[in-house]
Amino acid sequence: MSITPESSPQTETANANLTGKILIAMPGMTDQRFERSVVLVCAHSDDGAMGLVLNHPLPEINFGELLEQLGIEVEENARQVQIRFGGPVEPGRGFVLHKVAEHGTDPEGRMRIGHALAMTTTRDILEDLAQGQGPEPAVLALGYAGWGPGQLESEMLANGWLTGDSAEDLIFDDANDDKWQRALRAQGIDPSLLSAASGRA
Repeated sequence: MSITPESSPQTETANANLTGKILIAMPGMTDQRFERSVVLVCAHSDDGAMGLVLNHPLPEINFGELLEQLGIEVEENARQVQIRFGGPVEPGRGFVLHKVAEHGTDPEGRMRIGHALAMTTTRDILEDLAQGQGPEPAVLALGYAGWGPGQLESEMLANGWLTGDSAEDLIFDDANDDKWQRALRAQGIDPSLLSAASGRA
C-alpha cells in the first residue's frame, strides 16, 4: 500500500493535465508490458488517457514490407521509419508521431500534442512516407496505451509512474536501450538508486 498525503506534489501532478508529458515506469510497475517503459501522453482528460510507448521497438517488422501489406506502393526513396510497440490496445492500428509547424491548421486525422508535435492516424501520411515525403522526423507506433477515467491517476498515486517533460530525443531517436535511464536522469534521478520498493510504505 502506498501512502501519499493529499497535499503532496505527486497528488498535484496526478490531478494535472498530462497531455504532452512523459510517463516513466517505476521499478515497482506490476504490468510487465510496461516494464521500464517511457510513454508519451497524447491525450488526457476526465474521460481517461491515451499514450504511446517510446522505447520498445519492433525490429522484426520492416516498414517497407508493412506498407506493401497495406497495398501502398513503395518508392526507391521511401523513408525508413522505425516501428515501435505503442501499447497493448488495438495492436493492429498505426499511429505516426511527427513534428509539425507550431502554427497552422491540423487536417482531419491529425491530433496536435503540444506546439510542434502531432499524431496522425490517416493512410495519407503513410503514402507520403512511402514516396520519400511527409514529415521529418517521424516514427510509427502499433497499438497504444489506454487508461479509463481516473485509472492513470490511481496508478501514479500508487507509485507506478513518474512524470516529466518530453524531449525530442526521447520521442524520435533510435537509441532505445537507454531511454528509460535517460528519462530518469532528465528528472534528476539516478536510475541505480531506484528499487522496486521505492516510495512504498
